[in-house]
Amino acid sequence: MSYETERRVAFEAVIKACKLCRAVQAAHLAGGVIDKEDKSPVTVADFGAQALVSDHLAAAFPYDPLVGEEDSALLRQPQNTTLKETVIRNVRTIIPRLSEKDILAAIDRANAAGGPKGRFWALDPIDGTKGFLRGDQYAVALALIEDGLLRLGVLGCPSLPLLSIQGQGGSLFVAVRGQGAFIRDIDRGEEREIRVADIASASEALFCESFESSHSSHDDMSDIVKLLGVRKPPLRMDSQAKYGLLARGDGTVYLRLPTRKSYVEKIWDHAAGCILVEEAGGMVTDLAGNPLDFTQGKTLLKNKGVIATNGKLHDAVMKAVHSVIRDQP
Repeated sequence: MSYETERRVAFEAVIKACKLCRAVQAAHLAGGVIDKEDKSPVTVADFGAQALVSDHLAAAFPYDPLVGEEDSALLRQPQNTTLKETVIRNVRTIIPRLSEKDILAAIDRANAAGGPKGRFWALDPIDGTKGFLRGDQYAVALALIEDGLLRLGVLGCPSLPLLSIQGQGGSLFVAVRGQGAFIRDIDRGEEREIRVADIASASEALFCESFESSHSSHDDMSDIVKLLGVRKPPLRMDSQAKYGLLARGDGTVYLRLPTRKSYVEKIWDHAAGCILVEEAGGMVTDLAGNPLDFTQGKTLLKNKGVIATNGKLHDAVMKAVHSVIRDQP
């Protein structure tokens, strides 16, 4: 199966969402942020991007379930009326035909449970919300999963230029299983194939980690890079943009090291980035060396942590990770 239609539709959906995110970020919307029960922030752009992607997918694939991070419950609360109205206004600048009812329903359509059977999409409307709020890196991440297997991933990174880490412009990544990984400027249509870095010495590698210390253990990372003799300091960056850097050869290793034993990763935080790196020639496993398991619903319940590398360094990095974690009390 070529997935040509799925690829095109996913591209279009992510581009719409990125357009809204850019507009919201540029407007510095006052009152556009609230906290969820877990104290993580959610913004106008999170809700708006999910509505746009959900609506676009439903038009093309009405029977495909969608697993998304957000729902409209917070927007329906009376104290959040202003936020709801701002979401509706911003979504309608992209798709004027949508009513309030349509928009809330599109957000709530992303309520599928996932699992080992059938076909569904996984969406993180803004991966890296805190980065988005700071004006740093964030991503719109969309993946297609069939019978627990990743088939397609699209990653929109509006703040990640094609040829550097900082500067103007944005990048749009896409990968289809067995067809390679590609990148294009988010505002133009010409694609080029990408590959992971051809680096076999850990000392030459650029390690990437989460900006937030609550997402990945910075102390463990420091010990690991010292053990491997890495010369460059780790790059801290929000979102799955780190997977994009690895896939296009700018980064070499991305580690997601658990900060507490009870933490379980969500599928939308890794699905699009995982297939992108794998199709670019890299390797993605958990800390035990197992492939990420997307059959467990909304979470990676059977996996602990994430190691993504260019492949050549995977065994050495995993050995160092095991040494550091084993030595902990």
